[in-house]
Amino acid sequence: MEVITFTKDTVLSDVHVHTQQKRHLMVRLNRVGQPVFQTHFKILWQNNNLKSASEDCVIITDNEDTENRCEEELLVFKAPTLCDIQTVESFLDEDGDLEVQRRPPSPDKDNAKDYARDVVCPTILTMGSEGEIEEEKCVNNKDVIKIEHTMATPLEDVGKQIWRGAFILADYILSQQDLFRGCTALELGAGTGFTSIIMATVAKTVYCTDVGDDLLEMCERNVSLNRSFMEQAGGQIKVKELDWLKNQLGTDPENLYNWTEDDISHFYDETTVIFAADVFYDDDLTDALFKTLYRITQSLRRNCIIYLSMERRYNFTLRYMNITCDAYNHFRNCLNNFETARHGKQRWSAQEIKLMFPQFFIYEREHLELWKITATPLA
Repeated sequence: MEVITFTKDTVLSDVHVHTQQKRHLMVRLNRVGQPVFQTHFKILWQNNNLKSASEDCVIITDNEDTENRCEEELLVFKAPTLCDIQTVESFLDEDGDLEVQRRPPSPDKDNAKDYARDVVCPTILTMGSEGEIEEEKCVNNKDVIKIEHTMATPLEDVGKQIWRGAFILADYILSQQDLFRGCTALELGAGTGFTSIIMATVAKTVYCTDVGDDLLEMCERNVSLNRSFMEQAGGQIKVKELDWLKNQLGTDPENLYNWTEDDISHFYDETTVIFAADVFYDDDLTDALFKTLYRITQSLRRNCIIYLSMERRYNFTLRYMNITCDAYNHFRNCLNNFETARHGKQRWSAQEIKLMFPQFFIYEREHLELWKITATPLA
């Protein structure tokens, strides 16, 4: 009998479950006991004019045989449009009502290769005899980001998963490269390091920060996996520990991810961009993040721009007997307080960025938001 590993406090990202085989993916997760996965995300340069990738394509994977799968087995299919249908009547039911087809039927395996495109390839990783992670060999592609991660965790380990907020921020970076070219940037709550890796394709230096040796080790591993991808642009990533609940950067020499004096000096002298992706799910952590932003920006030598992405998460609560979005509401309150407060010789103004920029990855943009916070000197 299979051991069910999902519990009442298990949190699951939806990045990998919007597929026709999502039920089989859940079975597979329970069967193997929540291992470390490696997913290949391809940058869709030729399709960056898509308003919503979820409406135009669908990811098909064979999750029953995940351990033997490589990139060429991943399929993406173009959804049928009105021009592809011979008559409008094919969309009508018996009463004449329109039935919108958002997902095409699963194609025959014989015709699958005609539509093949390597976009997402989740592969289960196993531990070798010497403790080294052994990964299956897949086709190498200079436009493919390789990320090691888990797929379901307790709330305190959600940084080990990949979240949609990282994709919306990555899309913005790729579509507005001139804004970040050659800069020094800081990511708060980097998790797997996905957005830092994207930033390093245009930035000169990225300080990729989070808390916890196991999470930082996973992040460091992902940086190593994508080293050649970043070297094309000459960017570098420094994985560091930055605890929002502490007032100082960690300088303990016994900590592998400590800050050296040179790091601290360079960080405060050169940083002009701070960004965080989908870290607003706990009120206490949200408070700590804004305090960290205040503390850091007061010490920076240069003007700084802050980018924050987040997902509105709706839940039914017995307290209000209604559907609420408490974490988002708390974020907006903190953002408003951050704007109205006087930060030394400057004040901050926040502006929501409309999600009209190109989409380079396959994911749902629904309920996602991106905010830009800029400093204005006080007279």
